[in-house]
Amino acid sequence: MITLPWPPSVNRMWRSVRGRNILSQEGRQYRENGLTVVAAQSPRHWPAEVRLSVSISVYPPDRRRRDLDNMPKAVLDLLTHAGVYVDDSQIDRLEIVRRENHPGGRVIVELRAI
Repeated sequence: MITLPWPPSVNRMWRSVRGRNILSQEGRQYRENGLTVVAAQSPRHWPAEVRLSVSISVYPPDRRRRDLDNMPKAVLDLLTHAGVYVDDSQIDRLEIVRRENHPGGRVIVELRAI
């Protein structure tokens, strides 16, 4: 189980500059903070040949309406960048569940081999 900070929305995570999509300042900050958080939790690292089931529980910071389908991209990209698994193409099953609000928001990720 990995507990992560609340990510920025996909729209705020990326910027288009001269036809290229790049991480925004907010996206870079989330990645930097997230890498520190992941390293501190010392999660298991899954090799490329392992197929994964991923369960993401989101605890929103407030009661605003949010689309759950926008949530996993930032989280999964962070876990790839942190080396938790080689590539998110290893994921064969993905579950996203909205939970109760949590001050500041948080995301809990559970990974299992299939």
